[in-house]
Amino acid sequence: MATLRELRDRIRSVNSTKKITKAQELIATSQITKAQQRVEAAKPYADEMLRVMERLAAASSLDHPMLHERENGRVAAILVVTSDRGMAGGYNHNVLKKTAELERMLTDAGYEVVRYVTGGKGVTHFRFRDMDVAGAWTGWSQKPTWEGTHDVRHHIVNGFLAGSEGDVEWREGLNAAEGERVRGFDQVHVVYTEFVSMLTQEARVHQLLPIEPVLTELDYEQEDMLTTSGDVQPDMDFEPDPDTLMEELLPAYVSRTLYSIFLESSASESASRRTAMKNATDNATDLANNLSREANQARQAKITQEITEIIGGAGALSGSGESD
Repeated sequence: MATLRELRDRIRSVNSTKKITKAQELIATSQITKAQQRVEAAKPYADEMLRVMERLAAASSLDHPMLHERENGRVAAILVVTSDRGMAGGYNHNVLKKTAELERMLTDAGYEVVRYVTGGKGVTHFRFRDMDVAGAWTGWSQKPTWEGTHDVRHHIVNGFLAGSEGDVEWREGLNAAEGERVRGFDQVHVVYTEFVSMLTQEARVHQLLPIEPVLTELDYEQEDMLTTSGDVQPDMDFEPDPDTLMEELLPAYVSRTLYSIFLESSASESASRRTAMKNATDNATDLANNLSREANQARQAKITQEITEIIGGAGALSGSGESD
């Protein structure tokens, strides 16, 4: 059984840790609100971009490489979105586990996998295991900005387009030195964490390129220009022609989709960290209470023992007659 001094030292240590976890919980709570505000601020533009792309897809005859699976594809890129900091519960573990599953699936399908990672935790994970990382970006997982994420978006889109031209290698790349050749790729998958609610965040795999059939054709022959939901759709004229607009807007659409994923992951990271730190704070409180009860019991036992020794000593003196 631990001594009273040891118990008091453990109580001080637990309370000290509790202050840290409580502070992290409060910080994460404030960051969740800001992250959700960034997501909401970006949503109108993303929604309008999607609507325009849907109209263009219906009016365009463009056979763009971003819209179709490539025959005899050889290289698949995986972008892994992790956090720069820890103390976020299973946030990074779930993403990395999902990445391993995706890599096995792509390898079994005959693809060579090229890894790209955002977030310091993901970079450390792969490099510690001597697993190749073709590109790494850190420093903005908690607060992604359009300007700050430009390099990764530019790299991913250009790498895919280079592969579409039949090139297995291309020169332009963030982590490539002058003249170094970097692999192009035929598919792009993003592994990230979706923000479901304050208490639930789920690791997801999203095929970024080629674009999955989300750009569905609209039925322009419906009477009174009504959609299936009953909403009136405006009759659009495109200037320049739909094919030209599609050619220009597809990279921007993919880039915006990727940025939305970064915003989503940021909110998920803060929510996961808040939950983890709240659980840690609650556990520290319970542990400190249990240790305090144990310390009180030890202190009470010590006091009882001292009283018993005093009474026993007094009784012995009284029996020997020395108290007179």
